[in-house]
Amino acid sequence: MTMTCFIKYEIDPYQKDAFEEYARNWNEAIPRCGADLIGYYAPHEGSATLAYGVYNIENLAAYEAYRARLMADPLGRANYEFSREKRFIRREDRAFLRLVTGTNGGMLK
Repeated sequence: MTMTCFIKYEIDPYQKDAFEEYARNWNEAIPRCGADLIGYYAPHEGSATLAYGVYNIENLAAYEAYRARLMADPLGRANYEFSREKRFIRREDRAFLRLVTGTNGGMLK
């Protein structure tokens, strides 16, 4: 059963551009390493500090293998280092959820 990983970021509101660069860098690395990237979302209206990353992965075993590949990937490593150097991410939380309804309320099995 496919699950969706929602990453909730608390970012420095004065470094939104750095977060957006970080997010764009994942467009290549995440799919290459085995996850189905839905997208990254940066603040626009309302909160200036909340951002999200969302991707699908088959299961927790696939997630563990994906994370190992991401840490070994040159772009993945560089992007992690970029975030550490710039310090624009204040907090990062992950939640794994499963889809129970489709579009227009259709039920999934």
